[in-house]
Amino acid sequence: METVDTVVWALWAMLPAYIPNNAAVLAGGGRPIDGGRTWGGRRVLGDGKTWRGTLIGTAAGTLLALGLTQVAPSVSAALGTDLPTFPLRAGLGLAFGAMLGDIGASFLKRRTGRERGAAFPGLDQLDFVVGALLCALVAAPSWFAETFTLPVLVVVVVATPVLHVVTNGIAYLLGLKNEPW
Repeated sequence: METVDTVVWALWAMLPAYIPNNAAVLAGGGRPIDGGRTWGGRRVLGDGKTWRGTLIGTAAGTLLALGLTQVAPSVSAALGTDLPTFPLRAGLGLAFGAMLGDIGASFLKRRTGRERGAAFPGLDQLDFVVGALLCALVAAPSWFAETFTLPVLVVVVVATPVLHVVTNGIAYLLGLKNEPW
């Protein structure tokens, strides 16, 4: 696979994981997953992690995966490169895993004394990637092995932080986020 093809493949494969947290933010509000509970004097997760956001984010990522599967042949032909398709289990694993990764990061932030929205470099950019990849591996191991080769994983780990910073900066400038990270 050529370098450009690998980058296109990697970004396409991660789209169902890139969308859920954005959809959760747009869904906004609802009952916090932690129900307001604290641990060690700090919230377990905080108000930013809600059942509604998790459900909407997971649904958005899964539906995107199903849609991408439908258009993959046409887009592949137009781009002149192969693109992965997503069995339901893979799409669900990527989407739900992205949400779980972000929830896990919130837990770690609270344990280290960081408030909601506080920067945690590295974790902020890759938390959802780790969650998405692990859940996809568990949900669809054969698909995962075929889709996420070592070169593809390298692209994901390198490109995702850049995309994360750029998209969060845009969301901040548009007034959709309170902080640019």
